[in-house]
Amino acid sequence: MNQLTTFFKNFWNDEEGLETVEILLILSVLIVIAIMFRDRIGIWVNALFEDIDDQLMN
Repeated sequence: MNQLTTFFKNFWNDEEGLETVEILLILSVLIVIAIMFRDRIGIWVNALFEDIDDQLMN
């Protein structure tokens, strides 16, 4: 019983790999937001390129 309790305590306190999980969660949230607003992002990017094109032509 003591070994099992020690194992679970060590497992609970082990933080190795936690940064990877955090980065994956942040990336997944950013991807979901990008998918939700892809039409607006596309319109915004097109407007930026049109402005750049107009400035280059003048």
